[in-house]
Amino acid sequence: MKSFSRHLFVILVFGLLFSACKSQKNTPTSGRPSGPVITSPNPNNGGNLPVKNLPMAPVALQPLTFQMPEMPREFRGVWIATVANIDWPISSTDPYEKQKRDFLELLDYYKNLNFNAVIVQIRTAGDAFYPSNLAPWSKYLTGKQGQAPKTDENPLSWMIKESHARGLEFHAWLNPYRATMNLTTEGLSPDHAYNLHRNWMLKYGTQYYFNPGLPEVKAHLLSVIKEIVDNYDIDAIHFDDYFYPYKIAKQDFPDKSTYDKYKKPGQSQDDWRRENVNQLILALNQTIKQSKPWVQFGISPFGVWRNQNMDPKGSPTRAGQTNYDDLYADVLLWMKNGWVDYMLPQLYWSMDHKLASHKVLNDWWAKNHYNTNVYIGNGPYKIREDSDVAWNNPREINSQISYTRTLPTIQGNAFFSAKSMKLKNQDVAQLLKSELYNEPTLPPAFQPKSPSIIDTPVVFSVEANSALTSIRMANPLDPAIRYALIQGANELNQLANAKIHPVWVGGQRARTLEVKSLNTKYLAIRWIDHYGRIVQTQVYQIP
Repeated sequence: MKSFSRHLFVILVFGLLFSACKSQKNTPTSGRPSGPVITSPNPNNGGNLPVKNLPMAPVALQPLTFQMPEMPREFRGVWIATVANIDWPISSTDPYEKQKRDFLELLDYYKNLNFNAVIVQIRTAGDAFYPSNLAPWSKYLTGKQGQAPKTDENPLSWMIKESHARGLEFHAWLNPYRATMNLTTEGLSPDHAYNLHRNWMLKYGTQYYFNPGLPEVKAHLLSVIKEIVDNYDIDAIHFDDYFYPYKIAKQDFPDKSTYDKYKKPGQSQDDWRRENVNQLILALNQTIKQSKPWVQFGISPFGVWRNQNMDPKGSPTRAGQTNYDDLYADVLLWMKNGWVDYMLPQLYWSMDHKLASHKVLNDWWAKNHYNTNVYIGNGPYKIREDSDVAWNNPREINSQISYTRTLPTIQGNAFFSAKSMKLKNQDVAQLLKSELYNEPTLPPAFQPKSPSIIDTPVVFSVEANSALTSIRMANPLDPAIRYALIQGANELNQLANAKIHPVWVGGQRARTLEVKSLNTKYLAIRWIDHYGRIVQTQVYQIP
């Protein structure tokens, strides 16, 4: 009996060991169940035991079917000139913190006027308002060329960030060929191109210029632009009217030796000069688009392409100098070939000026747009300061914009310059806001060269406290999303007129957006991509 019991004990022990080994072998090693979790009772395993139901997985907010109205589109820009401290900084020797306060004051002023873009001059004459390997610091920022500002902050990055935080596009404005503002070169930095590459320079009148006919100059300018586009979250590269310099009576631009070296057989000097500028514009477009296809390339040329007495396609004007014949800028060709994203001609004349009527030139540019966005440059700096008595009328600017709006192929305006409607003529600015700029607009959008698929943003939750409203996304935002326009209201029919809160994302795949606390029942979000297109508009009821 004892022997039988011992055998039975041994058999039971081996049976248990075998069962344990078998169970261990079949256990998954991933730590996760291989099938769905069963929450109902198992009748074969304690069927009478109480069951704890698992909580439901959180669900993203569902957009309402409510339709927000389309936001109007119109370019509303202002030039902020830094050369000679025209607009900003007020003084090159001001402390950096004061310069920052002054810049923010400009941004806030024009944001309050419902502008949507600033055109900020970051290269005046071979210098830079940013740390560069290709140009010295500007004396208009620090008081001495080549001297860095007294801060660890990058001024350009900061200006872009603050502009975007207010929903303002940042167009980086550069002067390509101007090398100096006068012939006094002692104050130039050792790193200025005049000192590094004297053979690039041509003296004309009271200034030095980069020689547009030299391949080395073209390569240098392409590098300058690439450095900016690669390193900064700008919305556009912007050139003004300075290509070849405005002609000086009885003085020839001294580039004959370069012309003799590089001209094509039978090519006139005028055509050769135009070809130099054409090739720069084409190459700049390619450089910009290869780096960031969404960065715009805009030109703000002198207002007259050619006078009609020189070319039947020209405007019925009698301008003393023109783009094509004197500055060697064939701006129509650039539009025809799609080398620029927008053209912003400077029409700084009154409506009925005898030699160059603002009205007549509006009509001409409206007909000669070649499917390129055209905005009109207005000159409020002339108000109460010009020999043309029409500028004594504070309503001249409003009359000009009202006329521009009757032309469907012109999409907006820009104003030279920032101080002209801030330090003076504030009555003109208020007329503009109360009668024409009384509502905010979006700047015109652009179409990418190739189609793209953008993931629809999904809002997971919205939480608000006394300080902030936090919008949490279900997934990181698609990198094509550039910013969001957020509005809040307690009634659906109030959403469209609610204050717009821009939140800049900049393609950073944000997971959370924050705005000043809205604490409202309804929330509307317009998602904007790099090209300025509205990807989707969503309206939510906040639980």
